[in-house]
Amino acid sequence: MNYEIVTLEAITVVGKSIVTTNENGQSMYDIGAMWQQFISEGLFERIEDQTTGKGIGLYTDYEGDFTKPYRFMCGVAVSKGGQNDFETRTIAGGKYAKFTIIGDAVESVGKAWQDIWAMDLDRKYAYDFELYHNDNEDMSQQTIEIYISLN
Repeated sequence: MNYEIVTLEAITVVGKSIVTTNENGQSMYDIGAMWQQFISEGLFERIEDQTTGKGIGLYTDYEGDFTKPYRFMCGVAVSKGGQNDFETRTIAGGKYAKFTIIGDAVESVGKAWQDIWAMDLDRKYAYDFELYHNDNEDMSQQTIEIYISLN
């Protein structure tokens, strides 16, 4: 799986989060339920000061490596945080491995994470995130970027 090393500026994200784990596939259920709630309850549209309008799946507050619990947030990049009923997180600027996927937003992303976990990346386990471009009517041909924070 190919990737490029990029340097990002800090990104402020507003959304809702849950603590989950990859153990026994729990994260697949929890993350799917979070996205379902985020979309079905219109939370995405209620977030103010959006900068890109692209959904972000943020992984943070790792209690170790990918086998330990972490926090997952459904959100969107904003120009300012501190919005009622939502959490604010700031993705730290720095060095990231950027993976670009074109495919199904669930299956392709799940497979990409399996591949990433098997790679020997010098991961920081600080802020990792998925950026959903929502650039195609065909849900099986979505562009998704995954950014992995590196030391």
